Amino acid sequence: MLTNKKAVIFDLDGTLVDSMWIWKEIDIRFLGTYGLTVPEGLNDLLEGFSFHETAKYFKEHFPLPLSIEEIMNTWNRMAAEMYENEIPLKDGAREFIELLKEKDMPLGIATSNSRELAKVCLRANGILEAFDYICTSNEVPKGKPEPDVYLYAARKLGVDPEQILVFEDIPYGLMAGKRANMKTCAVRDPYSERAMEEKLQLADYYIESYYDILNGTYQKLS
Repeated sequence: MLTNKKAVIFDLDGTLVDSMWIWKEIDIRFLGTYGLTVPEGLNDLLEGFSFHETAKYFKEHFPLPLSIEEIMNTWNRMAAEMYENEIPLKDGAREFIELLKEKDMPLGIATSNSRELAKVCLRANGILEAFDYICTSNEVPKGKPEPDVYLYAARKLGVDPEQILVFEDIPYGLMAGKRANMKTCAVRDPYSERAMEEKLQLADYYIESYYDILNGTYQKLS
């Protein structure tokens, strides 16, 4: 998998860390503070909404004594606390990163999350210093599935896209990596289980955990 590769870029949520549950849980805890429950189907309804659009929806549809700005600030504070205290690395991720650093391979993050939350999470898990650059979708014209975030990260790492291996957990991320002309490895995550067939069609490799790479038991798909 690493043959002829000169850098590795990871998506963060659902790929490097087990965190895809966090925003649903924040909704539960946040609304619960005001004696409210999360309506069925809310997460599906808000899929694709920006952070501000989501806060605006909450302000308009729930009796909350907060402004839109205060709602967003509260969510950010809750997320930071959870990323620092409740979000673990995927199985084998630490050992795999140690292996890559032994090979002196530049490492990057390409995420739709904020740089602040990414740094909080990586620092809490003791691996922040392993990464040469954290690239967020805010830095580029278009987010995933467009390749912008991966191409920008490649430039920051100083490595040609063809020499980079990408790890992703969802189809949109795998599409972005492929469109950037990089090799891609799909990572198992419960929250993208229903898209497994599409993930296997898009990726060059598939792993259940990072131990699959360390043990040589990963699947080569193409």
